[in-house]
Amino acid sequence: MRFILKLLLAAVAMSVLFAAPSHAGEAETALLRSYIGNWSGSSVLRGGDQPEAFTCRLKVTQGRLVKINYAGRCSLVNMNLSVSGTIFFNDNANRFEATMRSNVGLSAAAVGAKQGNSITFKLSEKQSDRVGTPIQINSVLELSGKQITVDFTVELNRSGQTLTTTVPFQR
Repeated sequence: MRFILKLLLAAVAMSVLFAAPSHAGEAETALLRSYIGNWSGSSVLRGGDQPEAFTCRLKVTQGRLVKINYAGRCSLVNMNLSVSGTIFFNDNANRFEATMRSNVGLSAAAVGAKQGNSITFKLSEKQSDRVGTPIQINSVLELSGKQITVDFTVELNRSGQTLTTTVPFQR
């Protein structure tokens, strides 16, 4: 169960995520830079034996060229998950992209969709637990206005159990 919880925390953070630059337009760069700062969020993980409270911190900084970097930490029960990554606008592909790495060996990439002043990254990953049982992780990261929100769902394929949460981050 501890491994599964680490995967859940990775999904939350990844959903805060992502690398290969170009020269982004001024509007896209300005939008990404508006998220630079310190963020925190808390929520409750539902679907397990009992709801589990957890908290997250996220630091977003200016990266090289047009990238912004992030580094975060979430804690649940007595576990910690750390994640880091990059978000940028890829001029060649005309889209936002993100990468993420975690201390539990999870890495991922996602493409962001812009609508108004919001950017949404959707991620779907299949992982395996320690005994090789498949786990489906679905996560949505939304950068919108003065908030970052991460929604995620983890489906444990062997038991059919589904764990979910939504984490709103604020400065």
